Amino acid sequence: MGWTCQHDFRGYCKLLKKECVPGIKGCTLKSSEYIFSTGNFEDDKKAVEGKKEEIDFAALARSN
Repeated sequence: MGWTCQHDFRGYCKLLKKECVPGIKGCTLKSSEYIFSTGNFEDDKKAVEGKKEEIDFAALARSN
């Protein structure tokens, strides 16, 4: 699978003004739906489980 980033210029991140390392702090890809592996299955599984967000639809309906 391939990817592109609008801030990547030949391995340099124009947003962070440093070498491009996908998933580092401040990376726009990190806050997206993509998950970067730590190399440890258990740690990755915990990160995915921690990302799940419950939506309170009743509160959402009341606010509108």
